[in-house]
Amino acid sequence: MVALGGISMSLMAQGLQRDMQYWRSYDQRGLNVFETGKIDSVGFEGMKVRIGGHFTQQWQNLSHSNTATERLVNGANANQLIEIGAGTNLATANLNIDVALADGIRLNLVTYLSSRHHSESWVKGGYIQVDRVAFLNSPIMDKIFEKVTLRVGHMEINYGDAHYRRSDNGNAMYNPFIGNYIMDAFTTEVGGELYFQSNGFLAMGSVTGGEIQGGITNPSKRKPSFIGKLGFDRNLNEDVRVRLTGSVYTTEGSSRNTLYGGDRAGSRYYTVMENIAAASAFTSGRINPGQTDNITAMVLNPFVKIHGFEFFGNLERSKGKAANETDDRTWNQIGLDGVYRFGLQEKFYLAARYNTVKGPLAGANTVDVSIDRVQIGGGWFVTKNILAKIEYVSQNYNDFAASDIRNGGKFNGLMIEGVIGF
Repeated sequence: MVALGGISMSLMAQGLQRDMQYWRSYDQRGLNVFETGKIDSVGFEGMKVRIGGHFTQQWQNLSHSNTATERLVNGANANQLIEIGAGTNLATANLNIDVALADGIRLNLVTYLSSRHHSESWVKGGYIQVDRVAFLNSPIMDKIFEKVTLRVGHMEINYGDAHYRRSDNGNAMYNPFIGNYIMDAFTTEVGGELYFQSNGFLAMGSVTGGEIQGGITNPSKRKPSFIGKLGFDRNLNEDVRVRLTGSVYTTEGSSRNTLYGGDRAGSRYYTVMENIAAASAFTSGRINPGQTDNITAMVLNPFVKIHGFEFFGNLERSKGKAANETDDRTWNQIGLDGVYRFGLQEKFYLAARYNTVKGPLAGANTVDVSIDRVQIGGGWFVTKNILAKIEYVSQNYNDFAASDIRNGGKFNGLMIEGVIGF
């Protein structure tokens, strides 16, 4: 036992402060990092284990209201919103394990220790990333992998760029806001991704099983998903960076596709627009278009950083349907983020976001509903590992049926969030 304890302490001591090859830092240094590049600034020194984590806590003071008509279920009005007020939300936590297995080969494993949706700890996903192939003893392959990266596992898919900036359970270090987009494109799937990066140009192709969990039943419904990304990302000079990517995700069929419903951790706006019966719903404040059978989604993401000013855009369209529908439905989303970072090492920032989505709900193919949101806030990196945020949010629900709890719905108020990442 003493020997095992010594090994454990040794691993932690060597790992907690060590960066990895071809890796995104879990602290402030990870801001505005998208795909890991092909520059090795660390070097391989033998097999190493790095143990890190993220911890996040919010204080919420939101109010909500609606104008939906009374809808009795078991004698109670199912369209009556639950009473909410000021208080703290559940603290969330991630355990991050990275292992340098060989020169240019890294294992990543993230476990949700505490999340809004699950009371138990459970694995988000894991993958192996290959940036060097010295084990093949092939000069030709060595040359190819100077610009190529292979990633294989059950992992967060690389559709669009917004997933690099979103809050992921305990990891809210990279998000200048507290909430994610209303249509939150995030899921984990089993598959492989192949990258080519050269002189600022990026190309990625991916094939996955198309679902959040693997499965062998109902094979006629399970079709692979294909994901592609093309882009350009370059520093024009020491003060100007320009990035532009376009991504597509498509599958012909699925038992249950979760491109917009794959976040098993939960949203940040607890219990907004929910009734008493659904108060435990973990995606409050978001909307899932419900295209769970076939879906084709496309997104354009521009990013510009000039000195301390940053602009990020998310221009998105998805088309598809659920298994019980006959016609495809189309949803559109616009997200516009502006961030200004200032102070020594850009420790402070101010941020504003406008986000709107529009499309028809299932069963109402000719009627579009829409949701719009404004987020205004700021943050302070107390150290590179500690971030404090504040945000005012206002969200409106438009054109929902009178019998829908979201009819005339809105919520607004103040959020405060603290984040630790290492």
